[in-house]
Amino acid sequence: MSEVCSQSKKVLADFKVGVDNVIFSVDSEENRLLVLLVKRQDEPFLGQWSLPGTLVRQGESLEAAAHRILAEKIRVNNLYLEQLYTFSEPDYAARESLCRYLSVSYFALVRFEEVELIAKGESEIVWYMVKELPELAFDHHQILQYGAQRLRNKLEYSPIAFDVLPEVFTLNEVYQLYATVLGDNFADYSNFRTRLLKLGILTETGIKISPRVGRPASLYRFDAKAFAPLKDKPFVFI
Repeated sequence: MSEVCSQSKKVLADFKVGVDNVIFSVDSEENRLLVLLVKRQDEPFLGQWSLPGTLVRQGESLEAAAHRILAEKIRVNNLYLEQLYTFSEPDYAARESLCRYLSVSYFALVRFEEVELIAKGESEIVWYMVKELPELAFDHHQILQYGAQRLRNKLEYSPIAFDVLPEVFTLNEVYQLYATVLGDNFADYSNFRTRLLKLGILTETGIKISPRVGRPASLYRFDAKAFAPLKDKPFVFI
C-alpha cells in the first residue's frame, strides 16, 4: 500500500481495486429513504463521512468483498444487493496510497425496522436521510446519487421489493415501500393495488391480520414461478 505507482505511459496500469457499498434502508413508518454512512478514521478525508468501503483482498471476488462490507456493518435477514457501476477515472486516488484506485460500487436495499447496526460507537456509523446528506469524502456523493437513481428504476421494472419484504406481507407494506422510495408523486394506493394484483405474481395466503388502524388486511406471498415468464419482457412493474 505504500508504493508509488509508475507514471510511465509505456507500462500497464497499476491500481488497487476497491468496493464501495451504497446501503439504502426504507423507513416506511416515517416515510424516509436512508443511506448508511461511516466516519473515516484515516487520511485522506479523516473525520468525514463516506460510504462503507474496502479494498479487495487477495483471492477475494468483488461480490464477496461487497458482502463482507455488509456483514461488518449491519445484521439483516432480507436484503437486495446488485453491482452498480465501476468508477475508474485515472485521477481516482486510493484511500491510503498514491496508486490509482478502481472503485466497483454496489447498492443494497433493506428495511429499516429489520436492520441492526454493527459499530464500535454510534458516532462512527449512522443512517442519513438521502434528502439531507452531509459532505461526503471522495466522489461518494456521485456514487450515492447514481445508486438512488438505479434503485428507483429497479423498483419500476423489477420485483426487488420482495427480496426485502418478509415472506408474507400486506399490500399496504408493499405500497409504503414503493411510496417511500419513489416519492410523493407515486400512484395512490387503490391504483397501485389494482395494478399489482393484475400481474398475477402474488398468492393470497388466506390469513388476515388486524392493523392498529383500519380493517383486517390479507397477507400475500410473492410467487417467483408466476413471475418467471415476465422476467425478460419489457414492462412497467408498477
